[in-house]
Amino acid sequence: LAMSSTAVLTKLLAERMELDAVHGRQVIGVLLFQDLAVVPLLVLLPALTQPPEKLAILMGIAILKAIAVLALILVFGQKLMRKWFHLVARAKSAEVFVLNVLLITLAMATLTELAGLSLALGAFVAGMLIAETEFRLQVEEDIKPFRDVLMGLFFVTIGVKLDMHILFDLWWQVLLVLALLLLTKALIVGLLAWRARTSPANSIRSALWLCAGGEFGFVLLGEIARLPKNVEQVVLTALVLSMLLAPFIVQYSERLVLRFVASEWLTRSMHLTQIAAQSMNSEKHAILCGFGRNGQYMARFLAEEGVQSIALDLDPDRVREAAAGGESVVFGDAGRKEALLAAGLQRASVVVVTVSDTALSEKVLHHVQQLRPELPVVVRTADEKDMARLIRAGAAEVVPETLEASLMIASHALALVGVPINRVLKRVRQVRAQRYRLLRGFYRGMSDRDIESSEQPRLHSVWLSTGAWGIGHRLNELQLDSLGCEITAIRRRGIRAMEPAPDTLLEEGDIAVLLGSPATVAAAEERLLRGLSKDFA
Repeated sequence: LAMSSTAVLTKLLAERMELDAVHGRQVIGVLLFQDLAVVPLLVLLPALTQPPEKLAILMGIAILKAIAVLALILVFGQKLMRKWFHLVARAKSAEVFVLNVLLITLAMATLTELAGLSLALGAFVAGMLIAETEFRLQVEEDIKPFRDVLMGLFFVTIGVKLDMHILFDLWWQVLLVLALLLLTKALIVGLLAWRARTSPANSIRSALWLCAGGEFGFVLLGEIARLPKNVEQVVLTALVLSMLLAPFIVQYSERLVLRFVASEWLTRSMHLTQIAAQSMNSEKHAILCGFGRNGQYMARFLAEEGVQSIALDLDPDRVREAAAGGESVVFGDAGRKEALLAAGLQRASVVVVTVSDTALSEKVLHHVQQLRPELPVVVRTADEKDMARLIRAGAAEVVPETLEASLMIASHALALVGVPINRVLKRVRQVRAQRYRLLRGFYRGMSDRDIESSEQPRLHSVWLSTGAWGIGHRLNELQLDSLGCEITAIRRRGIRAMEPAPDTLLEEGDIAVLLGSPATVAAAEERLLRGLSKDFA
């Protein structure tokens, strides 16, 4: 009953863009810990059904057996799994590849069951092993159609287990268990969050998000064979109802927080009043989301041109210092719709997100698209990784600071080596118009290991030696775009061709330059050298 639904809650967090909120991080942390806790629980629960006098011995045997089986699978399984997938990929058949994934899952489940452990544990371990191979993206793509179907079948089996005749007789017990489940979990989570020095408002948010049951609760309940039928039916129904109520609890969580936490309501009201008072006389002004170094520089540029601005920032010390110095800045969360409206969103001429925070940018863009979609929004980002995502979200301009710095250095260098300034400016405008295509990706070295995100695009050279599968194939036949990777250049006999045509034929000795994330580059290299894992014939 302590389990919460990872599938439901992560989807809700993503839809509401609260993954990076304080309560969002707490919820994700608890969900991940619960998923990991399922492994020992799946091992121990079957032993709990044994007679009390044998319980300690059987639990010890179950733990030792689980450690031995898991160690054996994890130590030898990774190497065998990688070699096996390479062997299957050579068949170049989509059907064989998918059947192989299902076979591995069933084989692992059978192996753990033969060892006296759970079927679900075997499937979980199979997923862990597959995730360690370079085929994980291909597997994820191939099993995506099965995911919703299997989830549906899972809940169908839960529905089949419910006995409606018993439930109509025990409806009051179901409601009692449901109320106890929601209230007890909410109370425990809220107190733990508060003990961890989380604000009362965020403690209540975390409690409301995690109070419902989850799908692993059904799995664990199925491992307990000695529950009386009436008890099992009551608990099953309470879990189902709690999962059905979860989206509604989340939807009204903010209203509940404002109702139960008076300080939150008063604080938010005061902040909105201050923002509205500051922006009351502004017309065609700029709203700056963040007042750090970039926000302050932006405000100075706007002031030089006589354009009014109002900045929203969550650093109380910075706001106090800047406001005392006469700056137009107030304390407020730009990620909240009410704060943007109070800042005069309906009268503003532009919104500028001055902090490199993709989550905040997406929230601002979401609210602007809802309230005033024609209003241009300029967004700052660290690099090109999230550019396409932010443009799709509605940004008029996305400024990647790393690429802009490179562009400025390059323009100064070009001017110093004698390139006419008009050509330099034309080149800079061209690169920006093409969304920095020229600057996408770079070759990594030892000094780049500390780059914050391992998923940033990178360049990687692949030599097509004798026997490479890609030799004799055209680029469009490889379908690397399905993997999220592309060939940006081909070096042939010392000559490099940039952005080769889709019908370019690969030859022996060619060096193909791949662009993509580490995982997609690895999958593309595998495809170039050893062949397709799908049959495109």
